[in-house]
Amino acid sequence: MSETTSRLDDVMQRIDADFEGSVDRLCELLRIESVSTDPGHDQQTAACAEHCAGMLEAMGFEAEAVETPGHPMVVAEHAGPTEDAPCILYYGHYDVQPADPIELWDHEAFDPVLTDSEHGRRVVARGAVDDKGQVMTFLEAFRAFKETRGSLPCRVKVLLEGEEESGSPSLDPFLESNVERLKADVCVVSDTGMWDIRTPAITTMLRGMVYVELRVHGPSSDLHSGMYGGAVVNPINELARLLATVHDEHGRVTFPGFYDAVATVPEEVRTQWRELGFDEDGFLSAIGLDRGRGEDGFSTLERTWCRPTCDVNGVYGGYTGKGAKTVIASHATAKLSCRLVADQDPEAVLEGIKEHFRSRLHPECRIEFECHGCNPAISVPTDSSWLTAARGALTDVFGREARLIGTGGSIPAVGSIREILGIDSLLVGFGLDDDNVHAPNEKFELTCLRNGIRSHAAMLEAFAGLR
Repeated sequence: MSETTSRLDDVMQRIDADFEGSVDRLCELLRIESVSTDPGHDQQTAACAEHCAGMLEAMGFEAEAVETPGHPMVVAEHAGPTEDAPCILYYGHYDVQPADPIELWDHEAFDPVLTDSEHGRRVVARGAVDDKGQVMTFLEAFRAFKETRGSLPCRVKVLLEGEEESGSPSLDPFLESNVERLKADVCVVSDTGMWDIRTPAITTMLRGMVYVELRVHGPSSDLHSGMYGGAVVNPINELARLLATVHDEHGRVTFPGFYDAVATVPEEVRTQWRELGFDEDGFLSAIGLDRGRGEDGFSTLERTWCRPTCDVNGVYGGYTGKGAKTVIASHATAKLSCRLVADQDPEAVLEGIKEHFRSRLHPECRIEFECHGCNPAISVPTDSSWLTAARGALTDVFGREARLIGTGGSIPAVGSIREILGIDSLLVGFGLDDDNVHAPNEKFELTCLRNGIRSHAAMLEAFAGLR
């Protein structure tokens, strides 16, 4: 047991003694249907913001749900022990994805259920791990300090967003208007995962993203396929042809300039990743596949951590109801996302996408684009004292060294926090690969919840020792 952990006996005992209360409070939060993408849930999303602000206020924070042009931002601050104590900003989001497809859930998505698992128990509900459960890991750590010692070991600020799942349109303007209010030494984000349930991790690489919707227009109206089929351009056929040109035979993306700024990962880093013992067969079998597919010459970890990609996320057009309707649609639409790596310019990638499709488009068609997100990749410094302190605290709690990993996902807020507030983020999450993020039966293992709370308590104590 380290000196830091031994100083936390009272806090850790409180976390363990009140753990069932922590689970109850998480379930209460999960019942609020804070679906930010659906205007029909606006009232519940606002209620969720007020609920979070109320939890923080009850723990001694000055807290409020601040109105924005979209959903509220929850902002809170705790003075900590002294004015010169380290100041930590905690970022998370209280909004969640829609529950669809509802019919694939084993129970009501917003009625959390505790079930048995190979790791003990788990909570199953929309938002269980993304991100309400992970937000509760640091909120419950704050609670344990408050109830045992009456204060926190650091100055703490909290920013909980209500639009992370809908593109964060209000985030940058809010950050720009509140730079002084949110000023801190470092930001802690719990919206990532562990290496496995026994091994904690700090994510140091996040891919960026360009998300674009493209619509191909052809005839001025829908047409009878018997009268016009074979005589005119079909927008659905044309869209399918265009999408088939996105990758070459080696799995490489064909947009002009796409790889120009992509750096090669140093061999020593690739070696470290190989030594992680990644179970590729298990990774694939868990989703019903036997073999992977992607850019030739790279491992699965490399493809998901440090190589850029392009995927079609949705295609629609024409008649999609039950039964038959012989129609040539007047337009067809696809949603397409590119995951980007460090040094790629999202705006340049977006222009490359437009150039690619426009140059190949049938002359009797026209195409229009709508961008739904354009965010750069993030690489977090691995030599900071904050990361060293966090890594030591995680190792103390788990009894295993925290791994430094990458992830294929994107958290645009991390880039905004760096660019606007001028601080780096520590990406310390407690999710698992099989948590069904954004999918039916999303879950959070209670072992991960408990260790997450204990880890945030240990990290806070470690941060306090840096000044």
